[in-house]
Amino acid sequence: MSSSISTVPGRRGLLLVSLAALLAIAGGVFWYAHASIGSKSTGHTANDGSDVGIMLGLADSAYQEKRLLAPVGSNMYEFYFSVLQLDPNNSTALERLRDMFKPACDVVENTINGGDLDEAQRELSLLRMYDPHNYKLALLGSVLDAQRVIERRSHEAEAARIQAQQAAGGQSAN
Repeated sequence: MSSSISTVPGRRGLLLVSLAALLAIAGGVFWYAHASIGSKSTGHTANDGSDVGIMLGLADSAYQEKRLLAPVGSNMYEFYFSVLQLDPNNSTALERLRDMFKPACDVVENTINGGDLDEAQRELSLLRMYDPHNYKLALLGSVLDAQRVIERRSHEAEAARIQAQQAAGGQSAN
């Protein structure tokens, strides 16, 4: 009977040690979770009052409104580039620029197809600031150059037609 009495305090001790270890582990998990959340919140957020926060807010608005590359000075790419000038490792800006790259390339292609070649050049330059060696941008640049050649030839043909018309009008007056 004396052996059963001595094991009860041993079991209680083991229980207390186990409970203390469990509390220590739970406390460590709580501290780690709290520290992780705290470290994420120290970064800039949209409209937090800082320069980066203001630019993120403007960029987010442009992103929501699908103003990817236009208008000049008020588009997503320019705002996120401004964020990266202030905070080069800003994950939100880097992620959004990466995610919206293909849709932005589509915008440039549509601008080229719409005939606004100067605007397409500006938009293409913005995308080249993000990824200067991208093959899609090289292709778009080639398409833009080809469109400029077509446009120049069209203008030359129109000028020749007008000149011929004026020459024919001048001969009929004589």
